[in-house]
Amino acid sequence: MKKFQILVVEDDAPVRNLITTTLRAHDYRFITSGTGEGAVMEVASHNPDIILLDLGLPDIDGVEVIRRVRRSNVPIIVISARAEDNDKIDALDAGADDYLTKPFSVEELLARLRVTQRRLALIQ
Repeated sequence: MKKFQILVVEDDAPVRNLITTTLRAHDYRFITSGTGEGAVMEVASHNPDIILLDLGLPDIDGVEVIRRVRRSNVPIIVISARAEDNDKIDALDAGADDYLTKPFSVEELLARLRVTQRRLALIQ
């Protein structure tokens, strides 16, 4: 099975470490960015298979990141503390494929990644 590369966009170091430790433990390849501008550059230069994206970034809002990278077909899973319906709707309408609210369980994150991988396998 193909080893998917995941871009983790998270400015909060403890949350980023939790996500990357989980990915590493399950043999995922990953790259990270702590800013929205960095995420846009990583998408352009590394062409990740999946993006895990926080909305509350220090430079630009995560919804703007979604709009900027949506020209590509890369699946975007938002991981955000924003739990209001309008925040979820804005992200999904901008082009996110899934939305996971913090705090989250690593098991749920892994399940959502598996769903996304299955979908990607069907179109490749």
